[in-house]
Amino acid sequence: MNYISKNIHHLRGLKKLSQELLAEELKVTRSRISSYEEGRSAPTIEFLISFSDYFKVPIDILLRNDLTKSKDSSFIEIGNQRVLFPITVDSDNDNLIEVVPIKASAGYLSGYDDPEYIEQLQKIKLPFLPTGKHRAFPIKGDSMLPMKDGSFVIGRFIEDRQEIKTGKTYVLVTLNDGMVYKRVINNIELNDSLLLVSDNKIYNGYSVPINEVLEIWEFTCSINTQEYSEEELKISSILRMFNDLGVELKALEKHIR
Repeated sequence: MNYISKNIHHLRGLKKLSQELLAEELKVTRSRISSYEEGRSAPTIEFLISFSDYFKVPIDILLRNDLTKSKDSSFIEIGNQRVLFPITVDSDNDNLIEVVPIKASAGYLSGYDDPEYIEQLQKIKLPFLPTGKHRAFPIKGDSMLPMKDGSFVIGRFIEDRQEIKTGKTYVLVTLNDGMVYKRVINNIELNDSLLLVSDNKIYNGYSVPINEVLEIWEFTCSINTQEYSEEELKISSILRMFNDLGVELKALEKHIR
């Protein structure tokens, strides 16, 4: 389906431009803008190139994707001909976030930059999230205890790599290791890499060159899909777990003696 007419109208509206002002910016007549928005004629390739450059949205995205699902004009271009939609909304104008399913998480590496793949992901509404583009990712294994296998981490997209904070946890999409959730040590200034560390100390940390990091999402919140057992919630069990992580909890020791 060709969405170009509605996308021209929508993007113009997001920029709060009249047809006259947009026509002036793109050096065409107002009647051409009106004709394209109403679908009375098809835009020329020259117009599409100018429009694409002005709004920083690839032509392929303009033609094949319904951009009216975003209420933000600041589309993020990552690499070559790739767009991440900052925010999608439902019919009530409430923000939605995409959920990467557990069974299909392996496919995210090949589909993360495909708007059609992202479009078909299930979406949920979490009204308490802070400002920013968020996505939910499944957690596998026990490397980030107490996060349970099968839980979901909701992360905020980080565009500027200088925002990566040492000691914080992130979901990373990497070229060679796929999708991982780790605590990060920012070594970009030191050697152009990130040190990825598991909270479960039986797993060794490892470095990833920053140019192999395709996406990075900062932890916002998590959703557990499994209930903690009574044993797991005992103070003694919690203390053992934190001791395994190398955390000193002398104050807690007094309560279990």
